Amino acid sequence: MKTVHDDTGKRYLLLKRSEHASLVRNPQNGNECYIQNDRLEDDTDESALEIAARTISDPVRTLLTNVHDEATLGLLVELENRGPLGIRTLLGEYDFCERDLHGRLTVLSAADLLEEVEVAGERGYRLTESGAIALEQLSTDAEQVHAATGPADEAADTGS
Repeated sequence: MKTVHDDTGKRYLLLKRSEHASLVRNPQNGNECYIQNDRLEDDTDESALEIAARTISDPVRTLLTNVHDEATLGLLVELENRGPLGIRTLLGEYDFCERDLHGRLTVLSAADLLEEVEVAGERGYRLTESGAIALEQLSTDAEQVHAATGPADEAADTGS
């Protein structure tokens, strides 16, 4: 799938090109329409998948591209629930060796999901605003899915 933009600069996903007009999809809302070919130009700098990914908020995209396992996601959730935690608390209460924890904290800090702060006189970490927004949006989505499917899934899980 190719990407194109119209004469106003608005980007679309090209679905079908005919002699005079092309069928395009707006990646933001999914609406499809025909636009005259003389108003369209091909984009060469971004793939259709990159443009489709941009329909997800920046904070959530950042979280998804930097958190690669449940332990790291759990670390963010714990910092959201408990607030800033010192490095000794993180090492003492969670199943990370110092090297693994340092690597995760470095990646999450570089992605602007965490920031270093002082906690009880020692180095610690807390969620950034971007990290908190991403977790809030994911939690809201999960709650909506659970509300829509929860009772039926729970009945199936219990065998009733």
